Amino acid sequence: MIFVLSSDGQPLDPCHPARARQVLRRGRARVVRRFPMTIQLLDRSAAQSTTHGLRLKIDPGSHTTGLALVSDATQTVVWAAELTHRSGTIREALQARSALRRNRRQRHTRYRPARFNNRRRQPGWLAPSLRSRVDHIMTWYQRLARRCPITAISVELVRFDTQALVHPEISGVAYQQGELLGYEVREYLLEKWQRTCAYCGATGLPLQVEHLVPRARGGTDRVSNLTLACGPCNQRKGPQTAAEYGFPQLQAQAQRPLRDATAVNSTRWALYQHLQATGLPVETGTGGRTKYNRTRLGWAKTHWRDAAAVGASTPERLRIITPMVLQITATGRGLHSRTKLDKYGFPRLRLPRQKRFFGFQTGDMVGAVVTTGGKQGRYVGRVAVRARGSFNVTTATGTVQGLHHRFFRLVQRADGYRYATQSSGRLLDPLTTAEANPQPHSSHR
Repeated sequence: MIFVLSSDGQPLDPCHPARARQVLRRGRARVVRRFPMTIQLLDRSAAQSTTHGLRLKIDPGSHTTGLALVSDATQTVVWAAELTHRSGTIREALQARSALRRNRRQRHTRYRPARFNNRRRQPGWLAPSLRSRVDHIMTWYQRLARRCPITAISVELVRFDTQALVHPEISGVAYQQGELLGYEVREYLLEKWQRTCAYCGATGLPLQVEHLVPRARGGTDRVSNLTLACGPCNQRKGPQTAAEYGFPQLQAQAQRPLRDATAVNSTRWALYQHLQATGLPVETGTGGRTKYNRTRLGWAKTHWRDAAAVGASTPERLRIITPMVLQITATGRGLHSRTKLDKYGFPRLRLPRQKRFFGFQTGDMVGAVVTTGGKQGRYVGRVAVRARGSFNVTTATGTVQGLHHRFFRLVQRADGYRYATQSSGRLLDPLTTAEANPQPHSSHR
C-alpha cells in the first residue's frame, strides 16, 4: 500500500496503488518519497480526513527483523517489510580497528597509549553491534509514525519462554496444556538445530522431536536431551542413544547456547524500553505464540509474516492486501575517516573532504537517461560519484561506469539503507517498479 500525507503533512490512511496513480495523474498529489512510497495530497488537510489506527508489529531477529502494519478494524496487513541489520559489519570494523591499534602499539611507534582499562560503562550498555539493532528498529518506527497513524505496537519480546522450558510449572498447568502446547519447545529446537536433521542433515522436510537418550533408557523431556530428526533417521535410531547410534557429539551440541538467540535476548529489553517511551500501548508475545498464530493462519514462514502474527491481538482471520514487501538493508552513511589504510595500518590513500559533487553523493538513488555514446539507455540504481564528474551507477544487472553527471537525475537521497521490493504473492506495485522496468505490465498476477 502507498503511504499518504495530508496537505499539512499529517499522516492519513494508506491507499491502494491504483488510487495513488489516479490522484497523481489528476494533479491532486505529489510524490514525497520513493522508498517507502509516499505521496502528499495537495487539496485535503488532516481536518478534512478520517483516519483509522494501525498496529505496528515487530519480529526482532539477529540478522533480519520483520515489520508489518496491521489494521485491527479491517483485519488486514496493509504494509510489510524485512529489515536486514549491519551488526556483523560493525563488529568486523571494530575488530579491524582494534587489531590495527594493537599492532601500532606493539611496534613502539608514536601513538596514544591504550585506554581500555580506564573506561566505565553506563548501566544498560550494549555493544555497538547490538545497539545498532535497536537503533535500526527505532529509526523505522519513527519513519513509519511520520507516514501513517500508528496507535499500538506489538513486539515479540522473547523467541521462546526459557523459564517455561526449564520449569514447565512456572506459569501453571493451563499454560503448558493449553493451545500453545509444544510450540515453545519446537520453536527453540528449530532455532538451535537450524531446521535440519541432526543425523543426516536433511532440510526442507517434516522433522520430528527426538530424544538423544530415549525415555525408555531413562532420558527426560528437558530441552538439553532433545533434538530434531527426519522420520527415517528416527526409525533407524530406535531405542539407541545418540552416542550408540554414532553421534556422540550431539549431546555437547544440544547443551551449547544459541549465539543469535543470545544477541536477540541481549537487546530485547532495550528495545522494549524504547518502544514504551513512545507513549503507545505495547503488546508483547513469545516466539511460540507467533508460530502458533502463523500456523493457524496457514502462512509460510517469512520474517514479515512472523511479524504480522506477533501477539495475542492477531485475529482469527487476517488478510494480506499489501502488494509488495519492502526489503530494507542497512548500509550505513559512509565513513568518517578520510584515509584508507593498508594492512599494516599506514595511510595509503587520502579521500577528499567533500562528499557531494555536482549535486550528488555516493549512495544516492538516481535515474540516468544516456542519449549519446556507446552506453545509451536508461539506468536506475545507486551512484558512485567522482570529482571529475564521471559517475558509476550500480543497477540490478550490474555496474555501468563512466557516465557523465548531466545524464543523472535524483530519485532519493542516500539515507543509510538500500531498498528492493518483492511481490507479497498477490499484487504488483507499478509505482515502485516503473523506473526499473519501463515496459507496461498488468497490476495483477
